[in-house]
Amino acid sequence: MLALSDFDEIRPYRDEEVPEIMNRLLVDPVFARVLQNLYNDESKIQEIRKAMVQTTNVESFQRTFMVPFLERIILSSIRELTIGGLENLEKDKSYLYISNHRDIVLDSALLNVEVYKYGFKPTEIAIGSNLLVYPWIEDVSRVNRSFIVKRNIPVRQMLESSHLLSEYIRQTVTTNGNSIWIAQREGRSKDGLDQTSPALLKMLNMSNKRKFVRGFQELSIVPMAISYEIEPCGNEKVAELLKRQADPDFQKSEKDDLLSMVSGLKNQKGRVHIQFGTPIDRSKLKALSKEGNVNDRLKRLADYVDIQIYKNYRLNPNNYIAYDLYFNCNTYIDFYTVEEQKAFIELTHQRLKLVDEDREEAMELWLKMYATPVLSYENCCKQNPE
Repeated sequence: MLALSDFDEIRPYRDEEVPEIMNRLLVDPVFARVLQNLYNDESKIQEIRKAMVQTTNVESFQRTFMVPFLERIILSSIRELTIGGLENLEKDKSYLYISNHRDIVLDSALLNVEVYKYGFKPTEIAIGSNLLVYPWIEDVSRVNRSFIVKRNIPVRQMLESSHLLSEYIRQTVTTNGNSIWIAQREGRSKDGLDQTSPALLKMLNMSNKRKFVRGFQELSIVPMAISYEIEPCGNEKVAELLKRQADPDFQKSEKDDLLSMVSGLKNQKGRVHIQFGTPIDRSKLKALSKEGNVNDRLKRLADYVDIQIYKNYRLNPNNYIAYDLYFNCNTYIDFYTVEEQKAFIELTHQRLKLVDEDREEAMELWLKMYATPVLSYENCCKQNPE
């Protein structure tokens, strides 16, 4: 087992480090501009700065700043936020939540807001280093119980980094008593397809000192699905897909990720639902590991996580409308009203006006993004009814 100090580069900040972090943020000129843009009220900014000086631990930071900030986001941009599947979990147990990923910030942030209401322990959050474009973002993230997943580094360093990350996740869940949220693959889903990367499971297995079944059993994996009635940054996702079609070597800039973070917070999201699946227990792991080599087992485990996510993803009228429009059919016409269809079409035209690309291609990608969760349910869940 690695020492706690081995994780210093990636772990969340500890309580005793919080005062130093607050002082560092208070003298950061970029963070000062962020506060100005957020509030544009000098008295409010001074109130926040004074509260930061008095913040001495992680819980205080989350309670004083993050929870009220997210509650404002929820009130201003979410019609309804619901959560289900908590009966599958135990409050005193730690889990590894493997989740689909639609919004850079909100997927995990909304999870923590909701589980906090029901008395569950806060969850540590995996965040890619590519998003930490300013020092203040890393400081705020790590004091908010995030740990770093290093991206865009040389292959040899990636191997070492992946092993360290694997050790950190395993120790956090099995020894330190904290749950963890991690996306099922690198990057958000742009096309509506929520698919777990076997590479993620391979990384988790790097720290396994036991056999396949026992090693994954102790991680207490729980698939989690988050669904948005209105896709966060939907038009930005369509624009990115169009750019990648035109240029396979297209790379987003740091500015693009930062703009997506802001848009995801501000844009309307309609109804949002978080649903926990059932923990993947020993019997299921044994069934998945009967045949083939380790890679075969990892692929079957990834497929099983997907099945739970597809089953637990809450399909909204927008998904059914998009399916019928995309496939030019009336398969799900009984699942939505004429008014809901008109509202979705209006939303589509409003958002696609912001996409400076070919309108017909953009429309096709937009509809596919919303229709794919229905297609995933049809193709996967109905073929795997268990």
